[in-house]
Amino acid sequence: MGIKEFKNLEEQIMIMEYKGMEIPDKEYAKEILLRENYFFLNGYRHLFLKSTTEKHFLPGTTFDEMYSLFLFDRAFRNIIFKNLLVIENNIKSIISYQLSKKYGYKEHEYLKPKNFTTAPDKSRQVQDLIKKMKRQVRVNAPQHSATSHYVNNYGYIPLWILVKVLSFGIVGELYSILKKEDQKIIADIYNLDIDTLTMYLPILSNYRNLCAHEDIVFENHTQRAINDTIYHSMLGINKMDGEYIYGKNDIFALIIIMKEMLQDNEFKDMTLEIEHIIKNLEYNLKTIPIGKVLDRMGFPENWQQIANITKKVEEWEEK
Repeated sequence: MGIKEFKNLEEQIMIMEYKGMEIPDKEYAKEILLRENYFFLNGYRHLFLKSTTEKHFLPGTTFDEMYSLFLFDRAFRNIIFKNLLVIENNIKSIISYQLSKKYGYKEHEYLKPKNFTTAPDKSRQVQDLIKKMKRQVRVNAPQHSATSHYVNNYGYIPLWILVKVLSFGIVGELYSILKKEDQKIIADIYNLDIDTLTMYLPILSNYRNLCAHEDIVFENHTQRAINDTIYHSMLGINKMDGEYIYGKNDIFALIIIMKEMLQDNEFKDMTLEIEHIIKNLEYNLKTIPIGKVLDRMGFPENWQQIANITKKVEEWEEK
């Protein structure tokens, strides 16, 4: 693989034009490339190529069209991100409430090893996570007003304050080492089983980080597929070799997880926002159909109906 050399704005324009892209307003394109980064913007070009092996664009592909996909992903990412923050705050609040109520609100109380799972295969994980959380107490106390307030005035940090400075990843790991009875109380709030919630939390954490760092999100795939849900069957998603073709490890799988964990009104608002930006993108696409983008996202044609599906099959059948 050759070394990617630096290209100035004029050279970047020339490369895209050589590959068949139409760029009528070059000064505007240069401004966008300078602001948004050519190599990041270039990450959206593959949908407009003639084939996976052909490096030239489909006839009629314009710079504005590819930039529209870039802007769509940014808008989509922002919608997802703000709702992931809601889920993150909720799970942190629920976990801290449950543990504080049962084990105490001072760190020397709620961080006792006996409060966590006694499974032999998780003993090292329990020890390591307790160390991580204690380190967060030391590191974050001087940096955050709430933590420093409690340390300076009371000599401890309650868990409901500490979780605010813990990463989503650490909180997901914390849930995974709780006692089964504590895990069940928390999972029951979401009408999920323990294993499902344990699987969902790292996926949510991963997407939260992708969004925070402005990575390409709309066609991201996770390594681990989620389990089949009522939403797969109720939406009539097709199967191939016994597996659903959408909603397993694509971005629609994330939508399914968020359906499980957001309040109904929050989820409906989110789907309306997503529907709006999809319509905007469809209006701006001239070379490729919107279905090509939705397919990369793992969105079935009737994806909007997920907002109306309840977990009770009989309620869905009555609609």
